[in-house]
Amino acid sequence: MKVILKTDIKGVGKKDEIINASDGYARNFLFPKGIAVEANAENLAKLQAKKEGQSYHKAQELEFAKKQAEQISKINLNLKVKAGENGKIFGGVTSKEIAEALKKEYNIEVDKKKVNLQETIKTLGRFSVEIKLFEGVIAKLAVTIEAE
Repeated sequence: MKVILKTDIKGVGKKDEIINASDGYARNFLFPKGIAVEANAENLAKLQAKKEGQSYHKAQELEFAKKQAEQISKINLNLKVKAGENGKIFGGVTSKEIAEALKKEYNIEVDKKKVNLQETIKTLGRFSVEIKLFEGVIAKLAVTIEAE
């Protein structure tokens, strides 16, 4: 019997996947627990509509991410921090501070987890920071760290 899974089941399949299950397993376990539905015409149509909606939203997010990446690549972000005489910064500049500065100065909201810093910036100067906006969309941001 063909069934559509509503949740991930270890060793069986993933959510929204169509699998072949034995009649007894489907009727006595999957259907009563509500973790699968029969793969009839109505349920297949619902699944198809759901997948089309997801692909449309994914395409919209990709388009937005590309526009945002183009916008970010044109920006030269200047951050003023307290520093010692030899160019060492007190503390450091983190991905959180970069994300907050983008939001404050340019009204571009980026999650701090998507700002890719190998380690905290601890010296003055100019740096190139990668920001992962979406699958396959990476923006390069120029960051200049200056002393106050």
